Amino acid sequence: MLIFAGIMENRALLFDFDGVVADTEGEYSRFWEMMGLQLLGRHNFGEEIKGSTLSNILQTYFPGNEAAERQIVAGLADLESQMSYELIPGVLDFVKLARCRGYKTAIVTSSNIPKMEYVYKAHPELRDCFDFILTSEDFSASKPDPDCYLKAMGRCGSLPARSFVFEDSLNGLLSGRRSGAKVIGLLTTLPAGIVRKHSELQIPDFQAPEKLFAWIEERICP
Repeated sequence: MLIFAGIMENRALLFDFDGVVADTEGEYSRFWEMMGLQLLGRHNFGEEIKGSTLSNILQTYFPGNEAAERQIVAGLADLESQMSYELIPGVLDFVKLARCRGYKTAIVTSSNIPKMEYVYKAHPELRDCFDFILTSEDFSASKPDPDCYLKAMGRCGSLPARSFVFEDSLNGLLSGRRSGAKVIGLLTTLPAGIVRKHSELQIPDFQAPEKLFAWIEERICP
């Protein structure tokens, strides 16, 4: 568990990437569903592993299976090299406005650095848009463990009571909740009922920024 120390007065907005910043979850779900059927004979595998790091998936479901690991890694690299990484409507304008208002911002993703290099080729502006970008290399425990969001808060100089997590997957929503932050659920991946159960607010996208900021600023602890 991360222990907060020093001055932690900043306000932080922490964003998952897939399904929150970029609309990629459908492509990943199809890929992992196919892997689950081919390699494990399981349905709904894509839903089961959402929010997990690749290393966690391989260690948990394919331990010692080098052939499966090679197939997955190669297939995933091919998929990610061809994705368009279409952004969720309004997300970058919202992040820019947040920084102008004094918020610290961070992407907190289970994706690894090689995948994010493909993202930067499609959207080079992302590197400068956020204060921090944390990838799977920055934390040891996979979502739903809160480690990734606690570390992001530390980078941002913010406490959980002054932090807001934007998530879309079940593992991600649970991770945000367990970090002590308030969670805003994107309705891009899961049924609304599930997102509502695990988040304080639900939004389809970022195209109503003033309404969203009003909600956030009413709930920031002093």
